[in-house]
Amino acid sequence: MKVRNRVKKTEEFQELIHSGRKLANESFVLYYAPRRTDQSRWGISLSKKIGCAVDRNRYKRQVRMMILETVPFADCAYDGVLILRLGYRSKAYADNKKNLEKLLSKGTIV
Repeated sequence: MKVRNRVKKTEEFQELIHSGRKLANESFVLYYAPRRTDQSRWGISLSKKIGCAVDRNRYKRQVRMMILETVPFADCAYDGVLILRLGYRSKAYADNKKNLEKLLSKGTIV
């Protein structure tokens, strides 16, 4: 994911979480709202309970790749925040990607 397609500031995360819609499954919680810029922007958040710093960085890289493969940033009408749940670490990459795709299609984001 390019830097311009990322939500980075705490205020932006909070705004999306409090003003957006919410969907959830066993791996993710998704908050999304209509985008405000020319391209869609996405943020990733996870708890320190998920694992050590190395594990958290690996999970964030995996989720960035999943988003890059599934979300068309120029055509997507929403900004989003993905929060990883503890169930994420017990599943394989392919299963987590399917969960993300189901979540995005359920919210008619993709």
